[in-house]
Amino acid sequence: MLSFSEKYMHRCLELASLGIGNTAPNPMVGSVIVYDDKIIGEGFHQQYGKPHAEVNAINSVKDKELLKRSTIYVNLEPCSHFGKTPPCADFIIENKIPNVVIGTPDVNEVVCQNGIKKLFDVGCNVKVGVLEKECRELNKRFFTFHEKKRPFILLKWAQTSDGFIDRIRTSSDKSPANISDKFHRILTHKWRSEEQAIMVGTQTALLDNPKLNTRQWTGNNPTRIVIDRTLRLPKNLNLFDGSIPTLIFTEIKNAESTTNKEFINIDFDENWLEQMLTILHKRKIQSIMVEGGSMLLNTFIQKNLWDEAGVFTSKIKFHNGIKAPTLIGNYIKREIIDGNIHEVIVPC
Repeated sequence: MLSFSEKYMHRCLELASLGIGNTAPNPMVGSVIVYDDKIIGEGFHQQYGKPHAEVNAINSVKDKELLKRSTIYVNLEPCSHFGKTPPCADFIIENKIPNVVIGTPDVNEVVCQNGIKKLFDVGCNVKVGVLEKECRELNKRFFTFHEKKRPFILLKWAQTSDGFIDRIRTSSDKSPANISDKFHRILTHKWRSEEQAIMVGTQTALLDNPKLNTRQWTGNNPTRIVIDRTLRLPKNLNLFDGSIPTLIFTEIKNAESTTNKEFINIDFDENWLEQMLTILHKRKIQSIMVEGGSMLLNTFIQKNLWDEAGVFTSKIKFHNGIKAPTLIGNYIKREIIDGNIHEVIVPC
């Protein structure tokens, strides 16, 4: 049974999750204000650049005099610096809220512990660490980005029950093998809307000609990323239609970028994957979904550069083809729908 503090923090997490796909590179944050064991205000960070959760929660309270005898709950340490918006810690202090309950400290170096210290210094009763594990899990992308200095990496693929992700194809004239069912295709587009970027390798771009958008789900289109070492991909691919920002990593220098199509030069002979992730981190891309193909997926796996994998296993069989990647990890979710299996795996 949850304690009162845990109950209200759980509500913060519910609110925070409403911002998924819209707040990056900021974290998802929810806030609840409680007076006499009743919620009198709540809010969440709805979009990057707009007011934070604490501000929305405080502004939602009708009787501002109650704030002086209330407790504010927030799943992440209130910010203490001027960014796109003023410091939330200052706004809490300004409204004389005496009690502050925080799920987990912020790990962003411009915030880390400074918001907590600022609240302590003016005499607020501050409690930190309520449902901390759950708070970190909700913002796993944010924490990975700041702690590991790279984007959160989600691997995704569909495979047959006998372990293949495609038939052998050498031409784009042959359409991709239809492994996923309708439910999984919609789920994939939902996942795309939750990540900042989506990546494919050269062969997948060439043979599948994917759009890599969220056309089957309401949400933001992620930035598209494609590996094209020697710039051999045709210019008429869907990836290069200019409809969505697209980054092309290549070894060819001085390739001419155009609207929504940017060429980025890296050295493919030396730790190219690490180079690429460093560049994406500097660009504040917090998360990437890697959709294939097998060579790219296996490169991430071999270098142990992944944080989560979503694997759909169809009940159909191919008997031969392109082998699916093999992962060693912990299975944290497993669903069987109409004989098809959906699994979520994390590293051991």
